[in-house]
Amino acid sequence: MKTDERETRERLLREARRLFAEQGFRKVTVRDICQAARANVAAVNYHFGDKMGLYREVLQQAIDGMVQINAAARREGQGRRPEEQLRRFLTIFLSQLAKPEFAIYQRLMQRELQDPTEVLDAVAQQGIKPRLEYLAEVVAEMIGADPDDERVRRCVGSVNAQALIYLPNPIAARLGYEFKGTAREVEEVVDHIVAFSIAGVRAVGRTKQTAPGARKS
Repeated sequence: MKTDERETRERLLREARRLFAEQGFRKVTVRDICQAARANVAAVNYHFGDKMGLYREVLQQAIDGMVQINAAARREGQGRRPEEQLRRFLTIFLSQLAKPEFAIYQRLMQRELQDPTEVLDAVAQQGIKPRLEYLAEVVAEMIGADPDDERVRRCVGSVNAQALIYLPNPIAARLGYEFKGTAREVEEVVDHIVAFSIAGVRAVGRTKQTAPGARKS
């Protein structure tokens, strides 16, 4: 690919990422993207096939970022006790939250969740599912259960929610959960989530397994 073509492609990706994050897939037109990227209106079709092809590429970049975080957590936690694996995962995850590139990718994800497209399955299966599966492995080892144990699934949801509340957004800031991602702040939040989660997971581990869908009488 020629240098000017590569530069055009990168501009299209950059401006599409910004516009899709601000307005969502359906409200942004090819003309909007090309105008912002200073490109010919045919450039999207040339480089990506169509608007959906461009959107897929933008979302794939966000998914790849999530995959990298999960892979890094697995590497850092390899051979360690589950409690330390949890700490390493949360430290890596929370350290990414305040980064500008993470923020825009998170807005893209939120747009996709609010108004799903055919890319949603890739987001769920490639981006989010591996994270939850890893946490399930960690929790399962803590309580000596199988990863598909219903108690494990519910604990994973609780741990995940504790981390996600620190995602930078206007509502979080207004409710006292503003998160700037400094090293000290990350350490303090991780200390809390780990302590809270370990105590909760151990307490849940002492309860009897409930079959999925079953209700206590």
